[in-house]
Amino acid sequence: MHPSDFDEIYILMEASFPVSEMRSYGDQKALLDNPSYRIFTEQEASGRIIGFLAAWEFPLLRFVEHIAVNPATRGSGIGYKLMNSYLARSDKPVLLEVEPPVGELEQRRIGFYERLGFHLNPYDYVQPPLRTGQPDLPLRIMTYPRPIRLNEFQSFREILYTEVYKTAVSRSR
Repeated sequence: MHPSDFDEIYILMEASFPVSEMRSYGDQKALLDNPSYRIFTEQEASGRIIGFLAAWEFPLLRFVEHIAVNPATRGSGIGYKLMNSYLARSDKPVLLEVEPPVGELEQRRIGFYERLGFHLNPYDYVQPPLRTGQPDLPLRIMTYPRPIRLNEFQSFREILYTEVYKTAVSRSR
């Protein structure tokens, strides 16, 4: 990936996510050296990045950490195309984190993923902080192509905590 491509992606990330859901520029860029981490992009004809999907690929699962579309082009099917393409290449469970469905915006996001075939799982889950000084973030796990059992959830959570967040499973509630 060209350094300017990463800069475009990070700008899009900043426009799409609160600080509590993203790493610092340096920490995010350092992930590019991790062989389990991948970024897929959607570009305009001019080459400008208008959407991206950032994911982790492990032997037992694939984890979509971020998906974002340029605010000017949201609603045009780019996010659906990115995610659908990613799911079509998967022969293992795909996980992602979402905010609990308490408000209209959160319910709309969950609905987007459900239309792609994801399932909202009932287990308590917290995302460890991505930046120093940030609190744990209560979230929920969605899975594709089916809901997961508690023992699977516990196993998958351990992978996320140790490989993605570099923390101990004991952080969970």
